[in-house]
Formats: sequence, C-alpha cells, structure tokens
Amino acid sequence: MIRESTNLSVTPANKKRLAATLAQIELQIKAGTFDFAYHFPNSPHAEYFRTIHQMEKRNASGGDTAIAVFTESWLTLKKLEWRHSQIETVNGMRDTHILPTFEDEQLSQITKKQILEFRLKLSQHKKADGAGLSASRINHIMNCVRMILNDAADQFRFESPLRNIKPLPLDRPEIEPFNLDEVYRIITAAHEDFKPYYTLRFFTGLRTGEIYGLRWKDIDFNNRTIHVEQALVRQRVEKVKTQSSRRAIQMTTAVYQALAAQEKLTRHRSDYVFCNTRGGPLAHKNVTRRVWYPLLETLKRKRRTPYQNRHTAATIWLASGESPEWIAKQLGHANTTMLFKVYSRYVPNLVRRDGTALERLLSEHKLPFETMGEALQEFDYENV
Repeated sequence: MIRESTNLSVTPANKKRLAATLAQIELQIKAGTFDFAYHFPNSPHAEYFRTIHQMEKRNASGGDTAIAVFTESWLTLKKLEWRHSQIETVNGMRDTHILPTFEDEQLSQITKKQILEFRLKLSQHKKADGAGLSASRINHIMNCVRMILNDAADQFRFESPLRNIKPLPLDRPEIEPFNLDEVYRIITAAHEDFKPYYTLRFFTGLRTGEIYGLRWKDIDFNNRTIHVEQALVRQRVEKVKTQSSRRAIQMTTAVYQALAAQEKLTRHRSDYVFCNTRGGPLAHKNVTRRVWYPLLETLKRKRRTPYQNRHTAATIWLASGESPEWIAKQLGHANTTMLFKVYSRYVPNLVRRDGTALERLLSEHKLPFETMGEALQEFDYENV
C-alpha cells in the first residue's frame, strides 16, 4: 500500500478541500482515468505511475508502438525488480544488438521469420577482436528480446513471435579444477599479500563478486564463519541474487589462519577484507591480469579463469568425501542438483560428513602462514 502526505495543516477548510479531492480521485479510479503523477507530482512514486499511465494510454492503439519507445518505459518499470547490474546488461544488449535491427519496428508486426533472421545475424556478428558471439551470449540476447516481446504481447494482446523458438544448444561448461598439489604450489608462490586471498578462493567456494564484496563485519572469528550478504558487480556493491546465496560459510583452519593474517594487512585501512591501497575493493580484471595470470605463467600452468578456483573448492570437498548437502550450502546452491550435474565425475562416494573430511585432508599439509606479517615485501597494487 502506498501512502501520500499532503503536508497540509489540520483545519476545517483543508479537511473540506481534501474530501473534495478524494471524491474526485475515487471517481477517476472508477472511470479508469486516474493519473497518480498529476495528483502527486512530487511523490517518489510519480515516475513509476507516470510510466504506467503512458503505457496504458498506448494500449488503446494496440501493438503499433515502436520497440525503441516501448523498451524505454519497460526498463523503467524493471528497475523496481532488477539489480542495477542486470539493468545495465539488458540495456547494453538492447542498444548494441536489438535496436539496430528492430528500432522502428512496431511491436505487433515483428514476425517469427524476422526473429530467426536476427538470431542468424547474431551468429555471424564479429567483435572488435574478430571473435564471434558464443551460443550462450546469443541465448542471453534472444532471452532479452523474448522478455520484451512477451511483456508487450501481454499488454497489447498479440501473440509473441518467439513462441516455440528454443535456445541454441550449449556445450557443458568446461570444468578444469586444480588438484590439491597445484593449489599448494599456487598459494606458496603467490605474493605474501595475496596468499590469504587465494586461500579463500580455493577453500571457501566464494564466487568472484562475493569475495570482492566481503567486509570485515561479515567475518565471525569466534564461530569461524563467513557471512555472505553482498557481491561486487562491475565495481558496484549489490545484495546477493538468491536466498541460497545469502549464507554462512564454515571456515577450515587454513581459512581461519588466512583471514587472521589478512586482518593484520587491511583491517586498519578498509571495511573490505581485500582492498587496494586506497581502501576500496579490488578490481577483478586488474587482479586477474596483474596477479592471477602471471602467477600461472610463473608456475608453467595452463591459463585458466579465476572461476576455476570455485570449481576447485567443490571438487576438493567432493574428493575428500564431504556431504553433498553440506557442499551445496557452502557454495550457495539451493540443493544438490547443480552439484551433481556439474561435478558428477568428481564424486567418489556419498558419505555424509560436515566439513571434517577436508579438515583432516588439509592437516596433512602445511600452508605458508607462519611468517605472514613479518618482513612483508612491498607490492605495488595501487590500481588493483
């Protein structure tokens, strides 16, 4: 329910005035002509209802609205339910791919043939580096078109041309986890400032955005848990996407020691666990380019994306015999379905445990934390 204040003082004259205004509003609502923005132009909800009012006015003309016009108001409404990063992504696909093809097309006049020709055009598109669009990227763009035209079809009562058009088949994502020996080599070879960072990446299963958005107030040393509440997406802090992503991760001894070492490095200068010299969160692209890939090259290891660190955490847990249910919770999955779908070949058995299997496995090795904080080398990561 939305409440609006008039800021008028309580007087007989104002009461009479408001009663008349209320009667007028009720009549307009019954007649279907009520315009919220007209009556409450300074309300924070005015833009939202102004957009709805404009769309309702266009409904009378069916689907002859141009897609460029419709998407402007459509995206305004989506701001209430989508994260900022999602708005940016959809806006980018619209401007780069959709509008150059359909900008002046009337919504209800777009045909299935045009949609299929558009998909073919996407498959032939070349980026600046000469690479084409992946099937996954094409599906994302097509899904954006689907959302636009499906919503328009519901409003203007025409049949969406995307009916029965299926997504392109996708190859299974390439899973290239590191083995435990490689993990220890990487952490040992990493610069002192980044040993805790990679320990968390390999032994917590944190997503990329989650580890960059991690704050000291999310770290509970007493209960040895990491509370995941937010993520850094395109250098903007946002709440995690789903309820299952909002979770408490259990620390192993290695992770506890890594965070204790990191606390000495950054807690005094930033709210973020991993930060640059200015106290702001690290930039993922810079860390990948300036730290991660050079580290792999030094160790003569194949270049792999940082997301393989998360895959590594999952496979190490599975290989050590941890409970699939426990692993799914650590990773932020709603259930074990994705776990078995993605990592099935790494499941040696289904022994129900609770984190102790990995603890025993790690106790047989020794991570390089004893000398952390002592004679730390200078590392220029001003722009990391």
